[in-house]
Amino acid sequence: MLEDHTTTASSPTEWPTAYPQGYAVVDVETTGLARDDRIISAAVYRLDARGEVEDHWYTLVNPERDPGPVWIHGLTSEVLEGAPLFQDVAEEFAARLDGRVLVAHNAVFDWQMIAREYARAEREAPVRQRLCTIALSKELRLPLPNHKLESLAAHFGVVQQRAHHALDDARVLAEAFRPSLRAAAAGGVRLPLLECRPLTEWSDRPAPLIGRQASGPGGSGQGGYSSYRPSSWRPSRKRPACPYPNPGRYEDDKPLKQGMRVAFSGDTSVERELLEDRAAEAGLHVATSISRLTSLLVTNDPDSGTSKVVKARQFGTPVVDEAAFGQLLRDVESADD
Repeated sequence: MLEDHTTTASSPTEWPTAYPQGYAVVDVETTGLARDDRIISAAVYRLDARGEVEDHWYTLVNPERDPGPVWIHGLTSEVLEGAPLFQDVAEEFAARLDGRVLVAHNAVFDWQMIAREYARAEREAPVRQRLCTIALSKELRLPLPNHKLESLAAHFGVVQQRAHHALDDARVLAEAFRPSLRAAAAGGVRLPLLECRPLTEWSDRPAPLIGRQASGPGGSGQGGYSSYRPSSWRPSRKRPACPYPNPGRYEDDKPLKQGMRVAFSGDTSVERELLEDRAAEAGLHVATSISRLTSLLVTNDPDSGTSKVVKARQFGTPVVDEAAFGQLLRDVESADD
């Protein structure tokens, strides 16, 4: 099922010359959050340099597997059975992305899912930069109660019609991104652009399960939905000792500093091992537990009851989400000589 729509609109007259020339606001619905999960629907709103909508496009995608949490996205196996495979829509999808900055809410997740699908299809997504609207809202210091899309939409008076439907989520994000972009331009804010590195090869190797496997509301736990299990198994890795002394706790609105002890808890959009590697490469100490010496806890679910979150509360350890941590990793301060 493919849908295309084209519109035209006016734009502001003044604009920073360093800003990108076009954007592709993207939302994908997936069978889950793990590396072996698949895209089941995708939507793209193409915007011009000033955030005005040029057109939009939407497609269902047959994931060739269980659709995952139907209670969230509403796409059953019967609905997806006649949908095109990803390789059948890859060219059209690429045409929508080509030459534009990919914009998404928690953009690292959408980018990772798209990059993996293109790698499976033995192609490369034509995306070189992405912009996360969570990161942009933080740059603009928007007074949001949390970083959910619905909160960003409510701030700008955008009405959500079908939550967790790729086309409507992309529409909502496009409508919220336009005033965000204008506010950034008016304030001379540097956009939080990140580099996208396409995958060049892929091997489907689902990770074995450990522990119980979660199920949806009313479910029996049978049916293999990978992202709703406690974790994926991976071999333990002994990292070399961090060469820098611990400078103490992370403080809001200040950069991370080499030597800080960083712990992770819960599911992450970027594979945990990769996220830990990036932290170690930046000179941070990757900790496996929480203590009074921990500088920062990274979690996307600060209200969960995991032991790390509970201990972080007890010790007063600062907590940030994955998107914020990704931004902090861009500018880690050198250790004191």
